[in-house]
Amino acid sequence: MAEATRRSVLAAALVSAATGAEALTMEQLAWSFTFPDIEGGTLDLAAHKGRVLLVVNTASFCGHTRQYDALQKLHAERARDGLVVIGIPSQDFNQEAGTEAEVKRFCEANFGIDFPMTAILKVRGAQAHPFYRWVKGARGWEPGWNFNKVLVGRDGRVAGVFGASDEPTGSRLSAAIAAAIAAPGGGQG
Repeated sequence: MAEATRRSVLAAALVSAATGAEALTMEQLAWSFTFPDIEGGTLDLAAHKGRVLLVVNTASFCGHTRQYDALQKLHAERARDGLVVIGIPSQDFNQEAGTEAEVKRFCEANFGIDFPMTAILKVRGAQAHPFYRWVKGARGWEPGWNFNKVLVGRDGRVAGVFGASDEPTGSRLSAAIAAAIAAPGGGQG
């Protein structure tokens, strides 16, 4: 049995080394992920430990781009309750601006966005950011379009996944956010 465990660990290490990807486990928590932020720094989810995160893959030129208004409102109104909205611009569906600077200008000028945003990242497939690969491993889910949403509970685990048609202030997502805010976990960071 010990030999089988050793082989399993070695195989996982080799796969990780061969793909250049970090090892992801279902036991891992969201707090272990960092992202390049839209201004060139680092967005570390550990800074939000104990809060509820709504992570949304976004695009500037999508039919759902209007959701930015509701996301900003949600972020502003529920921040005191421990909710943080995080935008992940992605070109996976060919509807994002060309540069981070263009995305930032567009979001600020048109929607007054002040919630954290990352650099333009992949959210699907083998090249997806490790956070999205982790969600896929934990839930068997990856974004099917822009403005898909991942709800992370105070405990750092995936509390729910939602599609583009789940409006930020719609009843389904609102109920899930309320339940995640009410749940214990993590201790605010």
